[in-house]
Amino acid sequence: MTARLVACFLLMPALAARGQGGEAGEGGLAAAARSAQAAWLAHDPQALVGQSAAVVLQIPGANASAPLGRAQAVELLRRYLGTATERAVAVRSAREVAPGTGFVELEREYAVRGTKDVRRETLFCRFRAVGDHWELTELRAAP
Repeated sequence: MTARLVACFLLMPALAARGQGGEAGEGGLAAAARSAQAAWLAHDPQALVGQSAAVVLQIPGANASAPLGRAQAVELLRRYLGTATERAVAVRSAREVAPGTGFVELEREYAVRGTKDVRRETLFCRFRAVGDHWELTELRAAP
């Protein structure tokens, strides 16, 4: 419960940014990056996927052959996140590469549950602008 409250508190600036400017832009992408960071830290795949209709996932345990519906993406992410305890998640970059297309790079530091071994992983997130906000369309994990 506390983690969800912290995630909601961290997501509030992103939600406020949606209403500014009327259009998703570089500032909105930075807010989407912070929201993705907070969602990953809180292990909240529902917040990470948001209103995206379909998401391509390339994470251990998921076949990246086709986009997944929202519910299936959330469930696979929930299972994947359940195997780890987060130590840190940092936004390394957030940039709009074409009008309406943005990439966010997150770096996570985590321990596999039941161990003390700390591992690092880079998360590459692709977003697309939809109206005045950004939606996750792809997430790839790389060691």
